[in-house]
This record gives sequence, C-alpha cells and structure tokens, in this order.
Amino acid sequence: MQKKKDNFLERIVKRDYNNELETIIEQKDYDENARSMLLNILYKIEAAYKDVETVKQDIESKEEYIQNYIDIIQNKCDHIRIIHMREQENQIGENKTFLVDKRKKEIQCYPIERKLLYAIAKIAKKDRIVKSDYYIIDETLSNLINVGNNINMVEPMRDFNGYSWTTLSREIESTAHNLVYQNLRILLGENFLLKWINNSEFMLDYYDRLKNELDEEYGIEERKKILKLLSKISILLEVKYNKDSRERLIQTKKQLDDKIEKLQNKEKFVEDLTIEKNRITREIRNIDTIINNKDQLEQEYIRRNEELPLDKKIFSMRVLSEIMVKERETLFDKIDELNKQMNPHYFVEFKKDLEQKYEILKIVDSDENKIEKEIEVTLLKIQKIFLKCFQKQVRKIEGKQQMIKLIYQFRYYILLPFNPEKKIIEIETLRKDIDETTKIIIKKSQEMKVLQKIAKNEETDFQILRNIFTSRIIKLENVELKLTKEKDNIYLQLFDEDLFENKVEIGLKDTFPIKDLKIRFNKRVKIFE
Repeated sequence: MQKKKDNFLERIVKRDYNNELETIIEQKDYDENARSMLLNILYKIEAAYKDVETVKQDIESKEEYIQNYIDIIQNKCDHIRIIHMREQENQIGENKTFLVDKRKKEIQCYPIERKLLYAIAKIAKKDRIVKSDYYIIDETLSNLINVGNNINMVEPMRDFNGYSWTTLSREIESTAHNLVYQNLRILLGENFLLKWINNSEFMLDYYDRLKNELDEEYGIEERKKILKLLSKISILLEVKYNKDSRERLIQTKKQLDDKIEKLQNKEKFVEDLTIEKNRITREIRNIDTIINNKDQLEQEYIRRNEELPLDKKIFSMRVLSEIMVKERETLFDKIDELNKQMNPHYFVEFKKDLEQKYEILKIVDSDENKIEKEIEVTLLKIQKIFLKCFQKQVRKIEGKQQMIKLIYQFRYYILLPFNPEKKIIEIETLRKDIDETTKIIIKKSQEMKVLQKIAKNEETDFQILRNIFTSRIIKLENVELKLTKEKDNIYLQLFDEDLFENKVEIGLKDTFPIKDLKIRFNKRVKIFE
C-alpha cells in the first residue's frame, strides 16, 4: 500500500515539474524545437535519475538537479534557437555543435539534446571560480572544474535510460576533464564542488578550502601532490582545447622567465618593487582626489564614456564613483602583495612558486603529440594518488552503509573512461593499484559483514568477487553469482534477479582451488549479506 502511495506522489511531482517548465518556456523566446527538446530532456532526466543516484552515490538529489535545470532556463536563458546544419544563417561554425552567449543569455544549438543540456550547464557558470591570487591557475583550474561539471550534468541523460547504464565514452566532450572532476567528486563529495562552482561570494577562497579539505582527509603530502598535478593538468588541457589560452600561456611563460631572471638580483628586484609601490600610491591618491571633487569626477565620467563602447557605458557618476572605489581596493591589494614580496621569507616562497609554475609552463609551446603524451602521463599520476587516497577512505569506514557507498563509488570509478578507447580498469599501468584497492575493499567489507565470503582464502575470494566491480547491474545488493564448470574451464555468472548479465572465465579446472570454495557449483548465491 505504501509503495502505491509513493508512486502516486511521485507522479504528482513529475507533473508539477513539467507544468512549471512549460509555464517558463511560454514566456521565453524559444522556437518550437527548443521547447520540445527542453521538455524531453526533463522527461529523460526524471526517468533515469534514480539509477544515477544508485550508481554514483553521494550526489545531489533528483529534486535538486531538476530545480537547478529549471532555474537556469528561467534565469540564464532568454533565447534558445535550434539550428539545422544546412541552414544558410548557421552561425555556429565548423567543428562546433552549439554557441553560448552569457551576456545576451542566448544559446544556439544543433538539434542534439545532450548538446543542448551541455550548453544549458555552461551558460550558468561564472568564468572564474578560482581567485586571481592564484596566478595562472585562476583561469585554467576554473575551466577544468567548470567543464567537468558541465559533462557531469549531461551524464544522467547520456549514459542512463531508465533501465540500463552504459558509459558512452565517444559522446563525452573531454574524458580527461570528466575523469579529474569525478576524482575530486569522490574524494571531496559533490556538495563541496557544487558550493564552489555556485559560490556567489567571491571573497570566499574555495581553493584554500580545497587545501584544507585535502589536508584533513588525506594528509599534507598527498595534498601537495594533488594540487601540483591539478595545476599541471589544468594548464595542459587549456593548451589542448583553447588556442587563445595557449597563446596567452606562452606569453605568460616568457613573463615568468623574465621575472625569475630579475629575482636573481634581489637588490634590483626590491628597487623595482619600491618604484611600483610609489606608482600605485600616486594612482590611489589620484582616485581619492577625483572621488572627492565633483567637477573632476564629472570630467572623469565624460572621459571614460568617450572611450567605452555603447553597451559598456557608465550610467551615472554615482556608478563611476563605486567603480573607482573598487579600483582603489584592487590597488591596495596590489600594494599588500608587493609588501609581501619584500618580506625575506615570502620572497623565497614567491621565487619557488614562480619556478614551479615556469616548470609546468615549459611544455605549452610544444607540439600536439607531446602535449597529448604529457596529459596521459599526468592523468596516470593523478589516478595513482587518487587510489592511494581512496584506500585511506576505505580504512576509515566504520558503518555498513558507508562501506556499501564506497563499493558503489569504486565500481563507478574503475568503469570511468580514461580516454575515448579505454576504461580505468583497462589501463595496465594502474592494474596493480586497482587490484590492491579491490583487495582492501573486499577484506574490509567481509570483516563488516557487507560481502559474503565465497572462499576460504583471500586470493580466491579476490579472483571471484573482483567481478562485481565491473558489473553494470545497477543495484549491486541484488546481484547473485553462480559458478559453473564447462569443459576445461570454470566460469562465473552474475544475475540481477532473473536477468543474466554475463559469463566470465575465472580459471582452469585443473588449477583452480576448488577445495577452497565455500559455495557449491551451479547454485546462485547472493554476494551481499
């Protein structure tokens, strides 16, 4: 009876979301194709999201996801136009499937639902979510996390259809961005990343919070390695996917080279800082004079507006005064930074930081093959540290439900695409780390009475139970296994209730330790206790 009530209430909620979205769409400048696609996306998300929550664990609820989707359409998308590739007025351009104009709140997109959903995710993002204090990576790390989240938002519609889960690697805009984002999501929780991405108080330093979270959960040494590799991969991916950013980073590399060279002569460096401080101080005094003198403020208002395009004109002298107060605050921040650089201890750290960033930037003007290879090497290093940190998570677990959640998350992780051709589980250089983590999970799960013991020794248990982590059965607690003998081999079969998923060869009859098994052949056994 309760189940019928739940289903009835769920249908009411679905109908409300649909009506709410229809009401918003009617007030917008959308063509008929766009209206139909937006409603169809909502329908598919509602049908699939329960499975997404089961498979991924520790994500925003369906209600939160859908409300965010509707809010973006209502507040960030005034115009959506669906364009067919043969249209003469096609403005999207070669090798692109959509265009987003955040200022005009406008999306142009080919009639591909997942691309429209990606564009909706993108239009809601702030360009910078990392403070400008973090030189270079303020742009590259912001883009890494934002793109990762865009891909993450499309996943429920791309890989889930309401009854099955298939990761479509070729449809992922960037497997590298997605992998790093999922690494961070599993290590820190999706709630942390969403708060960071949606942070409206730019005074809050989420990069600093990231450091603290990593310190607390995984230790200072692991944090240092993770942040260094995050910086590097964010820069490499920016170089790969953004030609304009690549040119800027090449220029930044030259500037860093000049700065490092100047730092070699500390006396000259301090002298240059003093000159710069004096220049900024004069600029601050000039702003104070203008703000406090009505005639000078009016002259500044006229001067600036003469130089600005129509869409960026300053509306009033009051607005100009507010702009100049902010400019003054920025200049004081610069003086604080210069004062820090004059501090002997900070000078050493500043020099070291510049040298580390220069070391990362050395590759930015390399050819594409070298960049691609460096991305692969860096991603592999991140995965090795991720697995080490995940092992720490497992060892800390105390409750059964937490353990089950980590089993799901590990299954999800090893089935993630490392690149468009291979999943994590198929990367040979990660095999040892994955096996080690799998053994730790199985042993701890059995100690906590979460997983059944299938054999009398750990190695045989591992050879059998490792297969649940490559299963695409959505609800793992339903999984049953059966061992069979066929000719010279022993096979494992996994079942989801009455549905047979796959058959895996796990050994030869002559060498497999049959006497160690605690279960009988040809009998289905539940894996979870």
